[in-house]
Amino acid sequence: MNKKNQTVVTEFLLLGFGSLHGLQVLLFVLCLLVYVMCMVGNIMIIVLVSTSHLLESPMYFFICHLSLSDMLLTTDIVPNLLHIILEDGKAMPFIDCITQFQLFGASTGTECLLLTAMSYDRYLAICNPLSYVSIMGTKLRYHLVTGSWALSFAITLTIAILMSNLHFCGPNVIDHFFCDFVPILQLSCSDTSFLQIVDLILTAPVTILPFTGIIVSYICIFVVIINIPSVTGRQKAFSTCSSHLTVVCIFYLSLIAIYLVPASGHSVIVLKVLSLMYSVITPSLNPLIYTLRNQEIKEAFVKLVCLR
Repeated sequence: MNKKNQTVVTEFLLLGFGSLHGLQVLLFVLCLLVYVMCMVGNIMIIVLVSTSHLLESPMYFFICHLSLSDMLLTTDIVPNLLHIILEDGKAMPFIDCITQFQLFGASTGTECLLLTAMSYDRYLAICNPLSYVSIMGTKLRYHLVTGSWALSFAITLTIAILMSNLHFCGPNVIDHFFCDFVPILQLSCSDTSFLQIVDLILTAPVTILPFTGIIVSYICIFVVIINIPSVTGRQKAFSTCSSHLTVVCIFYLSLIAIYLVPASGHSVIVLKVLSLMYSVITPSLNPLIYTLRNQEIKEAFVKLVCLR
């Protein structure tokens, strides 16, 4: 195939949810409300952590950056999604599609690493409380957060650059509501086997390894909690990590259902719903979970409101 035929496609057509049979307005309003709730909730957490002396522990520092990651993820997806819903699809320039994938992958990878850092923080607080303050100091927490953002952006930028060098000669239709890795590769006329191997190697440090680290951390945490003699002590210890564990379960269950279950295991519409779950719904639930299940955040919010 000559070069002329390989460079025909300059944009992709995102189909979104297809024909909604008159439900466009309802879905548009629901997605818009969820997006607004996500932004308001996460901004509130960032403001509270930045201004309240009650929220100066490392855990809240990680929660603040988790909120930033959630805001980046939803902002990368939802505005285009709203346009797609109203128009029953959207033509997206090639470079915009690659950029959306890069930001999506970076924010998702950052969230995986931040959740791992938070599980390590809970491990130290429960399993090694005497050394917690000395180990989880300002230097380490900044290194963990900076490393999470830098590693995720570097990995996804590398993959995005390799994807941008692929040739697309048609078709150009993506049956999804955003530009994900597999749908883009399926449209390429190039041999993508090398890129798939690179993707598997590079994404393991921000997906599989963090998930393993979270499991190991919580196994150690549960062993310590079980050995606490008093029921009150066990409940208090578990309450310190219950919010984080809830967020981890929601986030990873959606990712596992999409990327580890074979494509034949679910229909296209189920795939879209699951993607909507972790890219839009979960980021809006995170601040709600941390707010409702955390007394210190409630107190900081009340103090902030009273000062107004």
